[in-house]
Amino acid sequence: MTTSTAPSGSSNPASAAPVLDLNADLGEGFGPWRLGDDEALLATVTSANIACGFHAGDPATMRRVCRQAVTAGVAIGAHVGYRDLVGFGRRHLAVEPDDLAADVLYQLGALDAFARAAGDRVRHVKPHGALYHAVTTDPVQAGAVVEAVRRFDPSLILVGAPGSVLLGLAEDAELPTAAEAFADRALEPDGTLRSRLLPDAVLHDPETVARRCVEFARTGAFTAVDGTAVPVPARTLCLHGDTPGAADLARRVRAALSEAGVALRPLGHAAVSD
Repeated sequence: MTTSTAPSGSSNPASAAPVLDLNADLGEGFGPWRLGDDEALLATVTSANIACGFHAGDPATMRRVCRQAVTAGVAIGAHVGYRDLVGFGRRHLAVEPDDLAADVLYQLGALDAFARAAGDRVRHVKPHGALYHAVTTDPVQAGAVVEAVRRFDPSLILVGAPGSVLLGLAEDAELPTAAEAFADRALEPDGTLRSRLLPDAVLHDPETVARRCVEFARTGAFTAVDGTAVPVPARTLCLHGDTPGAADLARRVRAALSEAGVALRPLGHAAVSD
């Protein structure tokens, strides 16, 4: 069971309008420290990946962002990560699979409590940072995440990289999945994300990002750094909430997609017809 297809209608101009989800990582402040403009992004995206307290976030922040998401009609997702507040979850940790499964369960339960108190529930799960990269290729850590989600709620959609070990194991376990592309990240010709250590890895110009997203919605491909077209079988587009100017960029992307006739719907709220 999977929703990890290319945008609906992208391969046939005569078919129905493409359907995409726009997601952003939110609630990544801690205590008095705020990161990004959660409220502005919630007015633009259709799905929110909310930090669950391990790499960022705290109970008050989780509660606030869940309330704001429900008010905005945005689907709530758990942005689960390593227990690494100091490193913002961007350092790989050699966590035993049983411990990792327990950590993911803990985070799911915590965020779901706030989502239900706000009148909704957690609808999808997206790993954060180093954990996201680990479960792309590591079957042990990916298996721990899949097992935690399966035991908590097998209806939750697992979000990850196209062709990743995580999504493969999730599909084997009959969990719904959604492959993800990044609106504001440059791609290498092999489809991998350009390293942040290299120039132009993160795209900041709203018009450039908007054009790329419309191109992807229409064709199912992005233009790589060398000019070649790279097919990306993704259902959801991520807009990084911690990028400077993220809210303006997100608004421009949404406007461009709407103008191009792309239907924007939250994960779990629309079937893809491909």
